[in-house]
Amino acid sequence: MKKLLIFILLFNLFSCKEQSQKSGGSTANEELVKQYFEYFNNHDFVNMASLYADTTNFKDPSLGYGVVKQTRQQTIEKYTELAKFFPDLHDQIIRTYSSGQNHIIVEFVSSGTGSDQVKFELPICTIFTIENGLITDDFTYFDNFDGE
Repeated sequence: MKKLLIFILLFNLFSCKEQSQKSGGSTANEELVKQYFEYFNNHDFVNMASLYADTTNFKDPSLGYGVVKQTRQQTIEKYTELAKFFPDLHDQIIRTYSSGQNHIIVEFVSSGTGSDQVKFELPICTIFTIENGLITDDFTYFDNFDGE
């Protein structure tokens, strides 16, 4: 019985220590994703694209089905065009989730106003894979049906 109590005490001690270390600050990957959204919201797509690998795997309904490889330049062009249609384009992070050492999942709402003054809000979830300090996979999911 005494050994069991010592085991439980040690287990709780180490579990609490591990939890406090995990919640004690952002990881480098979380900071990279935070910087990514700051660049996006400032429409600084050149610096945003610099956070990607030279060629990145994208899974995004706006690019079609399956995985599409894109260069940084293609990423800059895509978001520059999007911002022309929605000059107030903005992403509001709802929550981020770390998953292992190389993945960050971000739940956010994208919003903007078109040239016709029609506003949109779109809930989105993106899974980023980060290797060697750069985004290598950007898998984005959203409902791309307009309900009509």
